[in-house]
Amino acid sequence: MPAPCSYDYAVIRVVPRVEREEFVNVGVIVSCHERDFLEARIELDEARIRMLDPGADLATVRAHLDTIPVICAGGDAAGPIGKLSPRERFRWLTAPRSTIIQVSAAHTGRAGDPATALERLLDAMVRIPKR
Repeated sequence: MPAPCSYDYAVIRVVPRVEREEFVNVGVIVSCHERDFLEARIELDEARIRMLDPGADLATVRAHLDTIPVICAGGDAAGPIGKLSPRERFRWLTAPRSTIIQVSAAHTGRAGDPATALERLLDAMVRIPKR
């Protein structure tokens, strides 16, 4: 089992009507500098978004959400931001915004495997609990 490492994470939110400040958690970004790890997973529950805003433009929301994992992966596909270090990309992704796609403040955790931590965070923060 690998030694535990520190990681930072942020929850990705969709705020369909910014003026109402209601949101649905739709994903998580995890950054682990020690392991050179930066990954985001998105799980958009369109029905939950529609409950907050029946007229939400889900195609546009999905298009914007789809860019987050691309930016995490870096490289040419991510444009100029993709040339930044993983840590700089994490900081760019977690910068405060007042838009339909927002990200929580960054939090810190420890785990043996950041990918496993990402899955646990999705269970805790994004997915509807199973009864």
